[in-house]
Amino acid sequence: MTRWTVLPERFDSPDAIALRRDYYADVAGSYWRRHITDAEIDEGLADDDAALLTAPTGEFAVGRHDGEAAACGGVLLLDAERAELTRVFVRPAFRGTGGGSALLTALEDAARRLGARRMVLNTRLDLVGARTLYTRHGYREIPAYCEGPYMDVWYGRELVHGADGAAA
Repeated sequence: MTRWTVLPERFDSPDAIALRRDYYADVAGSYWRRHITDAEIDEGLADDDAALLTAPTGEFAVGRHDGEAAACGGVLLLDAERAELTRVFVRPAFRGTGGGSALLTALEDAARRLGARRMVLNTRLDLVGARTLYTRHGYREIPAYCEGPYMDVWYGRELVHGADGAAA
């Protein structure tokens, strides 16, 4: 039986760097409809602000499938109430195995630990698999909370807490 584990990890660990490179190649390649060069990946990651995905402003996580680094994502506090879901990625060979759901659960827990009550995100219309994952997990379209060249749709979700205040 295969199993996913998702744990916080520094954004600059060797596995996190490899996953972030794969993420950038995947989303940029899809957008530009061509193979992305190593130089383009280097340029894209040079100013991606991943260092913000550390306490107290955020958290980065790596998902492992039977011990192999296969997914990543982060949360970034936008203000006292909201955290942004960012850099959510599952390597293509591991898609459809539950990694996206495991990653979302872990990142929502991280956002709660950071004090957020609501999770927001932005994505592109062509990233159908990602949009399906988000809506399956209760994310709904919201008005734009930011703007940029690679943003077509915005989603949000309340981070539910139980009656005792603990995360549900």
